[in-house]
Amino acid sequence: MTCVSNKIYENSVNWAGDAMTQALNAQVLTQFFNEMLLDTGDVRQNYHHFNQWLNQQSIEQLHHLNEQATAHFYKKGITFIVYSDEYGTERVIPFDIIPRIIEKKEWNIMEAGCKQRITALNAFLHDIYHQQDIIKAGIIPAEQVIAHDSFQPWMLNVDLPGKVYAHISGVDLIRHNDGNYYVLEDNLRTPSGVSYMLESRAISQQLMPDIFAQQKISSVDNYSTLLKQTLTETSGVENPVIVVLTPGRYNSAYYEHAFLAREMNAPLVSGSDLYVDKDEVFLKSITGRVKVDVIYRRLDDPFLDPLAFRPDSMLGVPGLMSAYRAGKVIIANAPGTGVADDKSIYPYVEKMIEFYLGEKPILNNVPTWQCRKKEDLSYVLSHLSELVVKEAQGSGGYGMLIGTQATQAEINDFRQRIIANPQGYIAQPTLALSVCPILAKSGISPRHIDLRPFVLSSPKEIRITAGGLTRVALSEGCLVVNSSQGGGIKDTWIIDTESTDFKGTPLSQTDLKDAALSNPVLSNNILVAEDTTAQAPVLAGGHA
Repeated sequence: MTCVSNKIYENSVNWAGDAMTQALNAQVLTQFFNEMLLDTGDVRQNYHHFNQWLNQQSIEQLHHLNEQATAHFYKKGITFIVYSDEYGTERVIPFDIIPRIIEKKEWNIMEAGCKQRITALNAFLHDIYHQQDIIKAGIIPAEQVIAHDSFQPWMLNVDLPGKVYAHISGVDLIRHNDGNYYVLEDNLRTPSGVSYMLESRAISQQLMPDIFAQQKISSVDNYSTLLKQTLTETSGVENPVIVVLTPGRYNSAYYEHAFLAREMNAPLVSGSDLYVDKDEVFLKSITGRVKVDVIYRRLDDPFLDPLAFRPDSMLGVPGLMSAYRAGKVIIANAPGTGVADDKSIYPYVEKMIEFYLGEKPILNNVPTWQCRKKEDLSYVLSHLSELVVKEAQGSGGYGMLIGTQATQAEINDFRQRIIANPQGYIAQPTLALSVCPILAKSGISPRHIDLRPFVLSSPKEIRITAGGLTRVALSEGCLVVNSSQGGGIKDTWIIDTESTDFKGTPLSQTDLKDAALSNPVLSNNILVAEDTTAQAPVLAGGHA
């Protein structure tokens, strides 16, 4: 999908400070939620200290900082592959020096909502591979689960520690122009981007040390420690042997595979480095074989085991699924998790929360039409120019139509695709993603963003590192934030603007849920549904 320019963004400026504030005012404030500015044009409280720092910088100084960040990322090999490029070009991930800043009281609700959602999704995965109560209750049609490409019969009646299937998850959140957060999608297979989160923080601290010294910004440095702790708790072994299984250096996320292996002090391995003997997995080493307890795999299901899945896979480990079913090794995330993060299952997550947890959702879904349903299909085909249409199993911004930005030829092409395979598509309103200032070539200008917090789940605890990965659409008017489509990243700061004791005792999960559910619109406009049967407001804008 090609991003198009939008006249809303013509107010960019080529200087910083108060002029920047004036430039980000105007039309943008009325059409999109502005993360930095109030509707009056005043700076939000969470950006107060940063704005003071920004007022002291020239545009040349800011560009120099961005150039230093680019040089740092290039030196460390922090890259990604743009598959939409004719040549599959490998590029340095674009980083923007201006952070996305979120107040802690707002983050607390998002954190509770993400934990609630992942708890329900893990319960769903255990259920569909065991008693299938949610299908028997008529909440989700059996064919949408059992016939799903990612449903793995190998996982039937396999008991996992703590009933946890998705140990590492990413929840994509957007803020609409009503000020409320919505869950755009769940990522439970091999979610990526956490290395970008950590490197963004590292370079921000290096380039803006004064701000970090003055402000109470929540740390993200413990993510790798928490990841290792999560995998250790899942293994049930005191000092487990953990390996990171990668498809190889040509994978778009290979830098992250190597980064996390290094951070956890775990071997980075390919399938040929492992073998199975008597239902146990071993790592080949120069000192002899070493029994493996946990495989953090960054390899898709079909390639994990040529004896169980694709017989032509050269990337996996023959016999791995036999060892897994015997309980001799942990695979994170578990095979078969993809059925839960499919876009055709997404519309049912709010019902999962009620069914498994007996709670109302803290974070709401985006209204979704399922083209497999006759009534929904008719509506979608009649409103293609207004909607975002996505492949149910698509990712990375591929296989998508943004009707408001598409040509008539593109709309006609998508119409034929949907008619030929309606069950393969869903549609959503075009979203008005919130905007945050970036340092563009022409100066400081607003761009659309989203947020991906990373959730770590073990049999003992669910943990989330404060913040997450903020992705930003770098082109004017563009609504696609994916790096694979040319988007960039920002550091995400969680700050406490109210508490004098930043390290005080946090609210319990029960307190957070009670607070959220007792007040449908909190002071920071975080949406909490009181009636999950009521449709959320129709949204306008666009997303990938």
